[in-house]
Amino acid sequence: MEGLLVKLSVLDQSVISKGDSASEALRKTVQLAQITEDLGYTRFWIAEHHNTNGMAGSSPEVLISHIASNTKKIRVGSGGVLLPQYSPYKVAENFKLLEALFPNRIDAGIGRSPGGSAATRLALTDGLRKSLNEFPRQVRDLQGFLMNEQPKDHPYHDVKAFPVTGSVPEMWLLGITHRGARVAAENGTAFTYGHFITPVNGSRALDYYYEHFQPSPLMSEPKANVCVFVVCAPTQEKAEELALSQDFWLLAVEKGLDTRIPSVDEVRNRSLTASEKSKIEENRKRMIIGTPEKVKNELLQLSEKYQTDEFMIINNVYNFQDKMKSYILLAEAFL
Repeated sequence: MEGLLVKLSVLDQSVISKGDSASEALRKTVQLAQITEDLGYTRFWIAEHHNTNGMAGSSPEVLISHIASNTKKIRVGSGGVLLPQYSPYKVAENFKLLEALFPNRIDAGIGRSPGGSAATRLALTDGLRKSLNEFPRQVRDLQGFLMNEQPKDHPYHDVKAFPVTGSVPEMWLLGITHRGARVAAENGTAFTYGHFITPVNGSRALDYYYEHFQPSPLMSEPKANVCVFVVCAPTQEKAEELALSQDFWLLAVEKGLDTRIPSVDEVRNRSLTASEKSKIEENRKRMIIGTPEKVKNELLQLSEKYQTDEFMIINNVYNFQDKMKSYILLAEAFL
């Protein structure tokens, strides 16, 4: 992919299509990593979801190890570990171990999300009620443990995270507002903006990040990418057809219903309420859907808008062959 105007990467949520098993969804995640590596994609991230029947990726660190073992050079990481539920020390050990196994290939992406319902979050913390307001402090602690350089007055100054590695994972903070961008900028981490979740806050968030970035031992200059839904097909009509399964999947996710991806045939036979039609139209603002030329042009426009040269591409259509073809066509468009 020499000559790319933007770098392409992948976020995969290991969503289960109806009729598939969790094992099959995870197998397809690994296959997608291998395909996109061959196409020249920069990094491959996997998500963390809990208490949902339609997403198989509940443990990013375990899946990262498996994917990295089945690929050769693509960077592999999390998009992202839900830091408020965990110990920064343990997260540091997990990612330092991954870095020791796969040097210069690991991305430690972290997020502030509570991870689900109140009960789900308490199950994750073993009943401990942890405040999301602690997130900035946890970010600093995680950095300190990754570098084994906590401040002298830190309560865990003498606690080191092992194993010792010759390189350190890249640390990325995921956000959908300028508040997330502020935490990333103040602590000198890379920043991922979730356009695929909230497209309206991106310019403000990234402008803030670039303007206020403070160098850290982990990163001397700002680095940012943007994650966006993309459905690419040979024709606009085909792309619109494929996106139907993703449209209805998003509706189900937002209603807390079955989060497995329905087939296009299934959704064609469903009638929509006025509110559902309105919601689908609103959700389309989170996506780029179309031919390779159309998708490329819209990504280039977003590149200028967001001042970034890298996009994380997420695609949750029903059929895996169509999903692979979308990533292939996108890569070919940037040759």
